[in-house]
Amino acid sequence: MTLTTAPRGTGGTTDPWARERSEARSEALFPVPAVDLLGCAVHSAAGPGLAALGAALEAPSDGRAPGATDPADLPAAPGDVPYPPLDVRPAAGFDPAAVLGRKGLSRLTRTDLLGLATCTETLEAAGGPGGPDSLTNLDGSPAAGETGVVLGSALGSASAVAEFTRDTLVQERPYLVNPSAFPSTLMNSAASRAAIRHGLTGLNATVSGGPLASLHALRYARNALVRGHARQLLVGGVEELSPHGAWAWQRAGALAPGTALGEGCAVFVTRLSPNPAADSAPGPAPLARLLACDIGSADPEAGPLGVARRLADCVRGALARSGVAPEDVAVAAVGAAGRRGWAAVEERGLRQAFGPGPEPFRLRVQPVLGETHSAGGALQLAAVLARWQGPSTGAERAAVITSVGPDGSVGCAVVVRPESA
Repeated sequence: MTLTTAPRGTGGTTDPWARERSEARSEALFPVPAVDLLGCAVHSAAGPGLAALGAALEAPSDGRAPGATDPADLPAAPGDVPYPPLDVRPAAGFDPAAVLGRKGLSRLTRTDLLGLATCTETLEAAGGPGGPDSLTNLDGSPAAGETGVVLGSALGSASAVAEFTRDTLVQERPYLVNPSAFPSTLMNSAASRAAIRHGLTGLNATVSGGPLASLHALRYARNALVRGHARQLLVGGVEELSPHGAWAWQRAGALAPGTALGEGCAVFVTRLSPNPAADSAPGPAPLARLLACDIGSADPEAGPLGVARRLADCVRGALARSGVAPEDVAVAAVGAAGRRGWAAVEERGLRQAFGPGPEPFRLRVQPVLGETHSAGGALQLAAVLARWQGPSTGAERAAVITSVGPDGSVGCAVVVRPESA
């Protein structure tokens, strides 16, 4: 499911970005148009920012972040719904009031707070000291009004949906629900609030895809940029930690043994890579470049082996279109490591994709962050960027971000370091 608000039309005039896209393709450094990742903000169990995530992933211990033992550290839910006996990992050091101010926060869900705060920090990172209002295009013109938002989310806020639904059943007739709570039950609440707060009038979309939601969002955003439907996009994924969601995971038994349940949000500023040979000022140096993001699905009758084969085909196809040789891929950030039974399926698919040659390092964020479901792909990408900021990974040229879902869906994104271009 995708909820989209289209950008303002051109009124029948010529596409103002057509020349820029044409130049980018005519002198492309890759077989496909590249999308620059220009800024990033992240909140997770490792703490805020890429540096905290990188430090947690490189920790010499068993790679596990400490679980939340103090109930006061856990995100509260309406009605004081208790958490199940499950290891949970809230976003460490997350202080939305410090980013957004205190006004109006009591009416926002955890998903809204995570998404809105992370989008705000991403804009500030890309805009520099002047914040979102200082965002500019390559020609110096303001870019805030041409910026859109694309977020991946499985449901939005599970706690808001659950509590609103409960009120329709237990409140006195005529179903005295709180009408002010309804907007937060919508899946696109976080993306819409971010756009409203910062005046971002570009494309606005929320993409649902379960554990592949973030990869769906990356694919959606890349297609929008390449095809001229957007000039600049904030793209990422968000997943909240709530008692309602925790009980669902606990009752379903879907977590792999020893895996905690986490939450988080990662958002990236994306633009179509400029043509270095064009007569324009060079843009800001990207953190990485997104070359491809492919999504597929396997026939349910084929079983787990069919899903593994479909993932292998997806990875090989994405690499071939990107012009990246399998032996150049140094890192594979895997997404199914926290879900019971699916880690082996994903690993089998990766082994088939890379064949007998050297295999990329498996970057697993789940032991540190927990299972973050719809935010997983965005946090995997953030983990790759955090790894590449370290001094010992300078020789790594490319990475893939993969995941598989229980419905047989598979996905793969290909990113490269900017200096490898």
